[in-house]
Amino acid sequence: MNITVLDELRAYIDPLTPEEHQALERSILAEGCRDALVLWGEILVDGHNRYGICQKHGIPFQTVQNPRFKSMEDVHLWMIDQHLGRRSVSDFQRGILALRKKEIVAARAKEAVARLAEAGSAGAVEFPPDLADGLPTGPDSSALPPPEPLTSREAIAKAARISSNTVVQIEKIQKSAAPELVEAVKAGTISINAAAAVASLAPEEQIAAVAGGKKELQQAAKRVREGKSGNRAPKAAEAGTEASGEAGSAAESASDADLRNRETQLKLLQDTVAELTAENKQLKDEVLRLKDQLALLQQQQ
Repeated sequence: MNITVLDELRAYIDPLTPEEHQALERSILAEGCRDALVLWGEILVDGHNRYGICQKHGIPFQTVQNPRFKSMEDVHLWMIDQHLGRRSVSDFQRGILALRKKEIVAARAKEAVARLAEAGSAGAVEFPPDLADGLPTGPDSSALPPPEPLTSREAIAKAARISSNTVVQIEKIQKSAAPELVEAVKAGTISINAAAAVASLAPEEQIAAVAGGKKELQQAAKRVREGKSGNRAPKAAEAGTEASGEAGSAAESASDADLRNRETQLKLLQDTVAELTAENKQLKDEVLRLKDQLALLQQQQ
């Protein structure tokens, strides 16, 4: 049997850690490959680590076909759902996977709307068979069921089994974090909450914080939360500096620090509200377009 390994699919899900891979290898060496590899034709969909270990040690394995895949997007959605249900996947990884699913489902919905509009302008009297989300919805039992639409952060959070606030933080990390900071989150060196704060810094400051290790990352997050600059506080003046000048440069009243902290928190809240408002408007516009297209087709029937 020929099995094709695609780099795209092998890298679609974060790889096992060295410790996890070693544990899997020990298990297969002791008990054999108990779970069948999932194939789409000759393409390996699930079981890349098991396949590699079995090939390395000449261990036999079983395969199973999934004939319901119709496209690479179907494969991606299936892989996402499989990993969202696994306990070994971290909160950050589940959040990333749920956001990927949202993007795929949203793209399919837009494609369905475009095809619906094209069918209506051509005078078609039947709905496209894959209206729902770009997936077949007819009596063909071999088709994959339409994925659950993830049109809100609450739905994303439910799919990933995390809080809505954590979803917001992961989105911020995706948008602003340097690659080094993302890797630190994946490795567990820094929490999602702290990483979202550090992601507010300039890329070079993020990289410097990661290079400084866990303690420096925590301090960087604390500075952001307190509304301070991401840069380290200047060192104390050298001996001989006048006491009055040193005190004047370092002194800061508690009220000023509290005010600055409140202003920073307010800015973060305002940014979040603006993002949510824009997303809500986009969803409402999409619903209105769908209603208009449906009404047009119903008139033509």
